[in-house]
Amino acid sequence: MSGIDGLVWREYGEDDLPALTGLAQACLATDGGLPLFGRTPLARARLLQTRTHGAWSGGDLVAAVGVGTARTPATATGLVHPVWRGRGLGGTLLDWAEKQAGDAGLLVTTETWNAGAEELFAARGYTRTFTEWVLRHDLDALPAVAAPDGVTVEQATLGPELFAIYRLSFADRPGFVEPEAGEWLGDLRDDEDFRPELTLLARGPAGEAAGFVTVLDDWIDQVGVVPLWRGRRVGAYLVARVLRGFAGAGAEAAWLCVNDDNPAAGLYRRLGFHDFGRRARYLRD
Repeated sequence: MSGIDGLVWREYGEDDLPALTGLAQACLATDGGLPLFGRTPLARARLLQTRTHGAWSGGDLVAAVGVGTARTPATATGLVHPVWRGRGLGGTLLDWAEKQAGDAGLLVTTETWNAGAEELFAARGYTRTFTEWVLRHDLDALPAVAAPDGVTVEQATLGPELFAIYRLSFADRPGFVEPEAGEWLGDLRDDEDFRPELTLLARGPAGEAAGFVTVLDDWIDQVGVVPLWRGRRVGAYLVARVLRGFAGAGAEAAWLCVNDDNPAAGLYRRLGFHDFGRRARYLRD
C-alpha cells in the first residue's frame, strides 16, 4: 500500500537482508550504537522476526520494524533512516508493532539509540528498562597500567573455577541472576568468536582468584573483580593486558558495552575508551 510521501509499505524477508544491513549501517553512522547491528547475523536476529513491515522509496528501504510474538511481552526492533526522520515514520512503525503485540505488551530494543526515539517512546508511555554505553578504544595508544602488588595473570581455563570467580564478582550487583554453570561456560565455549588466548585470570600472591576477563572477537565481553580485590587496579590491569593483546594481533580497535549506571564506565574511559553511542530497551506493559 502507499503511505507517507508516496512510500510503499510491505513485508520484508531474507532476500531483503542487504537492504536491512544497509539501513542499520546508515543509522549507526549517524547515531552510533552497537556496530554488530550493521552485520548480517544481528540484523537478521533483530529485524527478521515473526512479522515484518518496511517502507520503501523506490529501491531504498527507509524504515523497518520486526516483531516477535512468541513471548510475552512481544519483542520489536525498528529503524528509520536518518534522512527520513521527522516525518512520522517512527510513530507509524510503533503503531504497527503495537497492533501485532495486542494485549501481550511490547518490549522494544534499540541497538542504535537516538534522542528522537527516546521522545517517541516517552510520549507513548514506555519505560526505559535498560541502557548501555558502547565504548571504543583505538589501539594506536595503549594505557600503561602497572601490575598490582603480588598479582599474576594467566590464561583462564573454561571450568568450574572460572564460573565461581564470575559468580563471586557479580553476585552483589543489583538484579544479578545466576545462570547455570554449564550454560554460562557453554555459551563461551560454543561462541565462534571466543578468544581463549585473551581470556585471562588474575591471582593474588597465595594463588587466590582476584578477577577475570573474557573476550569475544575484538570485544571485551566481561570483566569481574572479586570483592576483596576491588580498588587495587586488578580490573584496569586485566583490560590493559587485553588491549595489548588486541594490538599485538593487528586489531585497530577494541570494544565493550557497559551499563549506564555501572561505575566501571569511568575506569574504561580513563583507560582510553570513548563513547560510540548507546543501546536501550523500552517496555510498555
